[in-house]
Amino acid sequence: MKLVDHIKSANETLFSFEILPPLKGGSIESLFSGIESLMEFKPSFVDVTYHREEFVMRKRPDGSYDKVSIRKRPGTVAICAAIMQRFHVEAVPHIICGGFSRDETENALIDLNFLGIDNVLAIRGDNQSGERNFTPEPGGNKNALELIRQVKDMNNGIYLDEELKNPNPTNFCIGAAGYPEKHIDAMNLDNDLNFLKQKVEAGAQFVTTQMFFDNSKFFEFVERCRNAGITVPIIPGIKPITRKRQMYNLPKIFNIDIPLALTEAMDSVKTDQDAYRVGIEWCVEQCKELKKEGVPVLHFYTMGLSKATKEIASQLF
Repeated sequence: MKLVDHIKSANETLFSFEILPPLKGGSIESLFSGIESLMEFKPSFVDVTYHREEFVMRKRPDGSYDKVSIRKRPGTVAICAAIMQRFHVEAVPHIICGGFSRDETENALIDLNFLGIDNVLAIRGDNQSGERNFTPEPGGNKNALELIRQVKDMNNGIYLDEELKNPNPTNFCIGAAGYPEKHIDAMNLDNDLNFLKQKVEAGAQFVTTQMFFDNSKFFEFVERCRNAGITVPIIPGIKPITRKRQMYNLPKIFNIDIPLALTEAMDSVKTDQDAYRVGIEWCVEQCKELKKEGVPVLHFYTMGLSKATKEIASQLF
């Protein structure tokens, strides 16, 4: 079922969350355990992140170096299939530009289509480790807009091989990322909003936002989107701060602000246990306000940990 259909048929705010595939060599059972603990809240969908292939330089006995490919978190497509089979809930895989040629992207989308996966979140993805600027794969999409156009082409039966005879169209519901506080590479908020509008015009049917901790920034973002003619559902991305160091790390990683009130509350406690309680309380109040304003979904970034999300959801759903 398409995510937008879930939203249209709902008469209240829905619950969803994002998970990380296990590290290479890890077991899927711990992942399933975390999902199982959240199923009581009847998630409408579960996002599964995709992580690009990375490379390391390994020294050989003769002193030369080999560039060796590594995959830290493989398995997104398989995990989506396993989630749908085991939990009977929609799985929404991330499709990324980084590390993939357009041919590889097409093949991944074909696999997802064969598995009966109806929704994808099309994003550019992270830079290569140690690189300031994003570098696309040779023959790959340079940004999320190009990626969305490729998925939309396949929905229209247009594949890379122009000589295919009567190819079957896919039918993906396409999601895009939105940034209430601006994407780190955007020149300004207006530039970022214009790019989001292009993504919607290219075929994105819903927007999931980057995490934020100040609801006013989200509400302003939604208003600016609506004024710009972006009418698709906008899903707020939520993450509780559960450790003191996250207050310092998250703004650097995700280009977001921590509100002064939350900063002062975190500074007033000494231990991570106390910081956990502060973060949960802040997130619960944040989500209550968002629900009151009628957001379509509360989408939680679990970062592979379900305990905090479970505690928050138990007070909301």
